[in-house]
This record gives sequence, structure tokens and C-alpha cells, in this order.
Amino acid sequence: MTAFVVVLTTGILALAGLTLDGGLALAAKVRASGQAEAAARAGAQAIDLATYRASGTVRLVPAQAVAGARAHLAAEGATGTVTVSGDTVTVTVTASQPTQLLGLVGIGSLRVRGWGSAHPQRGVTSINP
Repeated sequence: MTAFVVVLTTGILALAGLTLDGGLALAAKVRASGQAEAAARAGAQAIDLATYRASGTVRLVPAQAVAGARAHLAAEGATGTVTVSGDTVTVTVTASQPTQLLGLVGIGSLRVRGWGSAHPQRGVTSINP
């Protein structure tokens, strides 16, 4: 009977750990995705003003876009990678979520990743009454 109780208790703790730590990991993933999307939007604001004023063409300045996205990540305390391809800024944020109950079975943290991309837009395209 004692072995059964030990196994049952371990199983219940493992399920509770999956529920609690899974929820925390999901929340961390949502947070990482939000940070990545916001950083991508910050980078997409680095348009080449001289080209825009001369021809109306919206084009990114890649170095400024990367710097803007990285500055936004740093301001939020996040770490990630930033790439610029054409007129699209893509940001990937990687974070580590410490576990609460899964640490009892040797899983100390869960890695989460979120990503976002953005490209510059030209002003207001329509007005809804």
C-alpha cells in the first residue's frame, strides 16, 4: 500500500507541475512574442527619409532598423536576434522560464521563443466613419 501511495503522489505532483509550469511557460511565450512584435515595429520605423521625400518610396535603412529593434529589446530587458530582409524587420526573442514544481523532477527551466515581423507603411490608407 505504501508504494502505491508514493507512486500516486508522485504522479499527482507531476501533473500539477505540468499544469502550473506549462501555464507559466505559455505566459512567457506570449510575453516574448509581444516583445518581439514591438521591437520589430520599432525597427520598421527606420525609413530612409531622403528617398521617401524625393520619390515617395518607403525603404528601410537596415543598420538603423536593427539598432532601433535592439534598443527596444534592451529597454524591455529581453534578448533576441534582429534581421532585416528587404523592407521587413524580423525579431526573435528567446527567454528562459524557471519552473516551480517540475524542478522536483530535474527540470529547472523551460526555454520559450517568440517572434514578430513588421514592415513600414505609408500613412493612413483608409478612414472608417
